[in-house]
This record gives sequence, C-alpha cells and structure tokens, in this order.
Amino acid sequence: MATTRDELEVFLWEGKDKRGKVLKGERSARNQTLIRAELRKQGITPSRVRKKPKPLFGGAGKSISARDIAVFTRQLATMLNAGIPLVQAFGIIAAAAENPRLQKLINTIRIDVESGATLSESLAKHPAYFDELYVNLVDSGESAGVLDQVLDSIATYKERIESIKGKIKKALFYPATVVGVAIAVTTILLVVVIPQFESIFQSFGGDLPAFTRLIVDISESLQRIGWLYLIIIIAAIVGIIQLKKRSKPFAHFLDRASLKIPIIGSVLEKSALSRFARTLATTFAAGVPLVDALKTVAGATGNVVYGDATLQIRDDVATGHQLQLAMQQTGLFPPMVVQMTAIGEEAGSLDAMLLKVADFYEEEVNNTVDALSSLLEPFIIILIGTIVGAIVVAMYLPIFKMAAVM
Repeated sequence: MATTRDELEVFLWEGKDKRGKVLKGERSARNQTLIRAELRKQGITPSRVRKKPKPLFGGAGKSISARDIAVFTRQLATMLNAGIPLVQAFGIIAAAAENPRLQKLINTIRIDVESGATLSESLAKHPAYFDELYVNLVDSGESAGVLDQVLDSIATYKERIESIKGKIKKALFYPATVVGVAIAVTTILLVVVIPQFESIFQSFGGDLPAFTRLIVDISESLQRIGWLYLIIIIAAIVGIIQLKKRSKPFAHFLDRASLKIPIIGSVLEKSALSRFARTLATTFAAGVPLVDALKTVAGATGNVVYGDATLQIRDDVATGHQLQLAMQQTGLFPPMVVQMTAIGEEAGSLDAMLLKVADFYEEEVNNTVDALSSLLEPFIIILIGTIVGAIVVAMYLPIFKMAAVM
C-alpha cells in the first residue's frame, strides 16, 4: 500500500560531500528513495539510509500546542526575513523540533510545498493547527509578496493571544484551587474526623443539638454514598461542557453570566476586548477587507457574547455603517474603545489604533491577575476558617450541653 503524504517516516542517513567529508543527519520523507534523491541534490553521496528506531515509551511525542505553532511561525518568519528559501526553512525548523509530532507536521507541509502547492493551501490541510484566520493571512501575504512580514505579524499575534490565555487560566486556576482545597478539607473532616466524635456522642445518650445532628447526618451520608455524589458532580461538569459545545443559547447564557462574576468577569471582558482589537488589527493590516476580517474576528474573541456582537457589527458595516457606530450599538464596547476606533477610521490608521487598544487591555489583564492573589487571600482565610470553625463548634455543642446540665 502506498504511503500517503501524511504518513511520513523519519530516516537516519550517512554520506559524503564533494570533499569526501562524512556527514550524518536525519530527515523525514515518505521513503528512502526520496531521501537519497534529496541528498544528491545537495551534493551529498548517501552511503546509508535507514529508518530511525522508535523509543519504547513516548515515541509519538506530546501533542502540538498553540504555543508550538506560535514558535514555529516566529522561526519561519525570521528565516524568510533572512532570505532563506521557504522549503529550506521548513527543513531547518523540522530538524530542530524536539516534538516528533510537530516535526512530522512541518515535514508534511514541506513536502506539499515542494510538490507545487502554495503555503496557504498546505496549511489549510491541517485545520486543527492552522485556523481560518492563519490561512487567510498567509494567503494575503503570498498574494502581496510580503509573506515574511505577514508571518511576523501572525507570530506576534499568536504570542500575545497565548500570553493572554495564560493569564486567564491563571486567574481562573486560583479561585478553583481555593474551592478545591476547601472541599478537600471539609470532606476529610466529615469522613475521617466526625466518625470519631460520633462514637463518643453515642456514649452520652440523649438527643444531639440540631446543628451537630445535621453535621453527623452529612458525614454518614458521605460515608454511605459519597461515590454517588462524586459521579453526579463529574456528570454535571461533563454535561455542562458538552451542552455548551452543542447549544448556542446555553453557551451565550454561560458566557454572559461569566462576565458578571466579580473580578473574574472583569478579566474575561478585558481579555475579549483585547483579542477583538488585536485580531481585527492584524487581519486589517494584512489587507483583508473589513467585512471579511470581522467574520474571522467573531470566532477569535473567546466569548460567545462578543462573538455574536462582532457578527452583528459585520452586518451593520456591510450595509454601510461606520465601524465605531456599529460597535457602539452593541452596548458591549467601552467609550474609550469606540472613540479610539473612530479616530483610527478618520485618520486612516485603524490597525494602529486597535493595536493600542489591545495593548492597553492586555496590560489591564496582567495587572488584574497579578493583584488577584492578594485580593483572594483574605477570602481564602475566611472561607476555610468558617468551614473548620463551624464543624468544630458542631462537635463541641454536645459537650457544652452536657456541662450545662451537670
């Protein structure tokens, strides 16, 4: 069976150059014949070509992350700017890639380009790694003959977007950790500590105080059917995630509700604004028409509410409205963003103004996330202290009641 273009093998090769110097290396291709032909084109006489042995563990490599694509884009932009031919640049980047999956992806694209396909056509075959925005920008760069400049803009865009995503994850991780610790502490107290006190309470005789009885009942319930509670919680989380993916109204409801969460909502809003501004600036600067650019931006805001608003803006702009007026009608964009957009439209420097907006809100997100830990520390102390204190009080109420009777 013939190997498809996506099924590349990594080969180790040895050979001599025209001066008789022994050279070694590795290269990906569909078969050994192609490796030998490529080496001869470079003036190397191959003496040995064999498949690279696969390690017993981790042979497939880790998955390709968005950060990997950002680094790849930056490397490609730098090499093209230095005058290195596209195919040769792919070969250099692939050889330096530590992730086998990324190496295979790069070599697959290289082979497509060698076969005569444009870079944008080759990238479009891998939508899991190169989205519509990426492919459209590369296509614009190829058409205008400024591929290195466009790739540099894409690399900067992806680096900034990944940075802001990292800040968002950090902002969400901290409260989630707090809640997780509180749940873990409470569970340990209820499952391990309370049963020890319960045996003591039974020796007292008489009725327990209502609050103590409630805590004991919760403890007994966790011991009996705690596994059922865990299954329900996991099922609820999975169900919410799947429902958000499949139901647009539910996703809209969740994203709108998330924007109203104290502190976290502000971070999410500023993140959406920065991504809107940076994506629109990058696409518009690459020569993509505004209406088409807005369609691409809608899927890059990271929030369904702002995505729907962007589509509404696109429809208004398509019918002749100014961008700043269309943005104002949504009621989601702060006056500063609208005014900066208006100035950019009037001065013919929309992309520059939008980049300033993106920089501003990215800095705001950075500052908010950095301050988040100090803002939540008192809340953490109060939350855990209240939980532990309530359980301790519940355990000692029977003792206080017995002492009062005596």
